[in-house]
Amino acid sequence: MARATWYCVDIECSGPVPGLYDMVSLGAVQVVDVDDTLRIGATFYEEIRPTGPRMDPSAMAVNGLDFERLQREGQPLRDVLVRLTGWVEEVTTPGTKPVFVGHNAPFDWSFVNHGYHVHGLPNPFGYKALDTKALATGVLGLHWFDSNKERLAQLLELPVVETERIHRADYDAWYQAHILIRLLQRGAANAVSGGF
Repeated sequence: MARATWYCVDIECSGPVPGLYDMVSLGAVQVVDVDDTLRIGATFYEEIRPTGPRMDPSAMAVNGLDFERLQREGQPLRDVLVRLTGWVEEVTTPGTKPVFVGHNAPFDWSFVNHGYHVHGLPNPFGYKALDTKALATGVLGLHWFDSNKERLAQLLELPVVETERIHRADYDAWYQAHILIRLLQRGAANAVSGGF
């Protein structure tokens, strides 16, 4: 069975769906197995030039990025995705496969996958993604609506949230890496104890 190198990915965007709105930043944090211990590894962060037909001011207020500055200084999406692929290829542990992980992965993965396909590039993560919200419902026995970060912070003894850094894609990806590690550890413990 192939082992995984996990990539916790978070994106910030200018609206709710790809195509009409833009991914304006992307952060990724590697989670790697070192001597049977999951550790946070390499990081990736880019801000992206918006080009889509729409922009939702409320979405931009959430991420706190300056839309006009991004239009001037953001990197072209294709270039960012090429760099992301190169980074994933460089840091993926030999003998493992890269796995996209998100907290509400369907949302973040949809923007990333859409970008790859629009630019005719292969998605290094393929067509699958691991959602830590769904993982938490199974591992912790939570209702879907209780699988939010605030509840997980209580149950998993996560780092204290730095509120001024929330919705910066690299910070959110780093925080989600902690969620993934704790859930995988708890799942392994459940399996050993016969909890699954």
